[in-house]
Amino acid sequence: MAEIELPEVEELEEQKIKPFTKKVALTTAIFAVFLAITSLGGNNAMKEMILAQQQASDQWAFYQAKVIREHLYRQQKQRLEMDLLEKEALKPEVKARYEALLQETAKEAARYGLEKKDIKKEAEKLEHERDVNRNKDPYFDYAEVLLQIAIVMASISILAHSRSMFGFAIISAILGALLSLNGFLMLVRLPFFH
Repeated sequence: MAEIELPEVEELEEQKIKPFTKKVALTTAIFAVFLAITSLGGNNAMKEMILAQQQASDQWAFYQAKVIREHLYRQQKQRLEMDLLEKEALKPEVKARYEALLQETAKEAARYGLEKKDIKKEAEKLEHERDVNRNKDPYFDYAEVLLQIAIVMASISILAHSRSMFGFAIISAILGALLSLNGFLMLVRLPFFH
């Protein structure tokens, strides 16, 4: 009769642990994918925030330049009006030249006044974009932390063969994924993040 060799208890335990190890390793890989996506979202939010701030600053500088030009034309218009009042006995052709210059100056001042309004709207739009991206950033930051904790805890659960540690990793990853999703979609505003 052939002899049947029974596996030892340690070997059976090792076989029992392998499915758990595989499951945790696969789950950890999924956590890493979420972490990569979250990191990308956070980096993009930060870049968009900085770019919008730079563009808004440029628009405000342009706005200031328009305001200064408008102010200069208004001053020039006032000076021309005063010159006309002071010099009542001007030749008709000189007076006509003064009045034409006065109209041209007023027209330029009005043009700069209109142009600055469009520039202001663009600057405010860029500031809004900056603020939106600034508000997204903390969600990505905390999501990254939670996903990194999930990866570490999942790795520890493999080494310690601890299902409770793996459960903690899953909870941490779920919270991280939810924060990441909120960073992209801004469905909920958490007051302590702003």
